[in-house]
Amino acid sequence: MAFDVEGARRVVGRILDDKLEVWRDGAGRTDDLLDETTGRLVPPRPDEELVWDGLGAVMPFGRPAITQPVSGSVTVEPPTTDYQAVLPVDAPALRRDDVIRVAGSARPEGPRDPQLIGRRFRISDEAVGTYSVVRIVRVQVLD
Repeated sequence: MAFDVEGARRVVGRILDDKLEVWRDGAGRTDDLLDETTGRLVPPRPDEELVWDGLGAVMPFGRPAITQPVSGSVTVEPPTTDYQAVLPVDAPALRRDDVIRVAGSARPEGPRDPQLIGRRFRISDEAVGTYSVVRIVRVQVLD
């Protein structure tokens, strides 16, 4: 039996329901300025460019996206600040330190996790996996 890419796209399309934006600081910290009062590096404004926006999903790393625990089962998952972003395979290649912002939700019944709306995540590993219809990157919470 041949793999049905279109069928896979339809299934995955159901979980890609977060409105995401990917931002890149092309100069990194090299153009940041030292605030002598606070001792912190401050990026000039505007400092980032929008690389991509579209539908994807942000979820805790390692958790199956569309499965629920079996009734009565016990699972122990270590606490983590790592999340994964699932993007369509046709999204542009991302780089470490790119920033993903959850801009909203396309779900008619509301976001899967309302607390993710407005949050920003830094890409910490841009090569977790690329599959026939999705690309997965590891991200960490910024704010």
